[in-house]
Amino acid sequence: MIEMITVILAVVLGIMLILLGVFCILYFKSKNKKEEPNQLSNSVSSDKKETKATKSYSVESVFDFMEFDKIEDNMISMKNGGKYVMVVECQGVNYDLMSEIEKNAVEEGFIQFLNTLRHPIQIYTQTRTINLESSIQTYRDKVKEIEDDLEKEKRKYEQMVNSGKYTQEQLNAEFYNLTKATNLYEYGKDIIYTTERMSLNKNVLNQKYYIVIPYYPEELGENNFDKQEIRNMAFSELYTRAQSVIRTLSVCGVNGRVLDSNDLVDLLYVAYNRDDAEVYGVDKAMKAGYDELYSTAPDVIDKKMKVLDEQIEQQAFEKANQKVIEAKSEKQKQLEKKENNLEDLIDQMAKMIIEQNKTIVGEDIAESASAKVDEDTAKRRGRPKKQVEGGTKENEQEGQTKRRRYTKTA
Repeated sequence: MIEMITVILAVVLGIMLILLGVFCILYFKSKNKKEEPNQLSNSVSSDKKETKATKSYSVESVFDFMEFDKIEDNMISMKNGGKYVMVVECQGVNYDLMSEIEKNAVEEGFIQFLNTLRHPIQIYTQTRTINLESSIQTYRDKVKEIEDDLEKEKRKYEQMVNSGKYTQEQLNAEFYNLTKATNLYEYGKDIIYTTERMSLNKNVLNQKYYIVIPYYPEELGENNFDKQEIRNMAFSELYTRAQSVIRTLSVCGVNGRVLDSNDLVDLLYVAYNRDDAEVYGVDKAMKAGYDELYSTAPDVIDKKMKVLDEQIEQQAFEKANQKVIEAKSEKQKQLEKKENNLEDLIDQMAKMIIEQNKTIVGEDIAESASAKVDEDTAKRRGRPKKQVEGGTKENEQEGQTKRRRYTKTA
């Protein structure tokens, strides 16, 4: 029994040792498998970090995306001077509203245009949202000028009415001018209101039509020209082609013009930035000096100084107008005073002339003439005529005859 128990224990111990060995082997294998994925992930992450560290964005990549090098001399330079492009903007015609004869004439003119082509062209259509902000500002400036003219007409008409020296025909003519200025001002305000209402609608679109004309320096064949000479020859050739296109399209009733460098910048800007072009256009950037992208607000002190300058100018203008009107009114008052006292001034000057010539005509005649002037002044002012004391009717008639004779002699 002891031997059997010893054998059984040895077998069990051997089995346990075998199981322990198998367990250790499996444990180390599983540990190695876990370490391998970690090493792989670390290597992958390190590779990613290296790629992220090496990847960079440069200006050249942006130019490659835009597919053109620069814009100069009303041309778009592409492929490092391997291609030059000039663009002609065309004004469309309303073909549907034409008569049959006009439609046939347009079609024949377009066929003639196609037959005269000796070089490739591209027809490009660009749809833009109409920005009415600049138009509204222009209307406001014009209406402000009309309002100033209207205020002047009102003051002029009131002055003419209050003076009482103008005929009814002159007053009617001035009232007609005032009414015309008022109607023009109301019409301008109505245009601004309508345009502002239109600007609220974001679906106001406009289509522009362009003809793109390319030129390749390869057309020159083998040459030894430098880049400047090639660019000059490209400009001459493209301008000639563009003028030929404009002349042939004019037969169809389509007017065209060659886009300058600023127009080409605007064309490409809208083509590459369709959404942002409505908010921030090229014209706004050019007016801002190309720095509004970085600084959108001017200095506060500059703004205050600008407002003060405008306020000073406006108040000075109003004060100058007021003083001119007051000066005119003072002169008008002096003129009215002279006109009202015209006869009195004439009598005073007549008496002065008689007094100066007293030695020539005689003292008696001078006194009599002065008395006559005083009698006329008294009659005009409604005073009673002086009676000759102690005189008879015959003496009075005789005195009048003498005075007439003396007056004629004088």
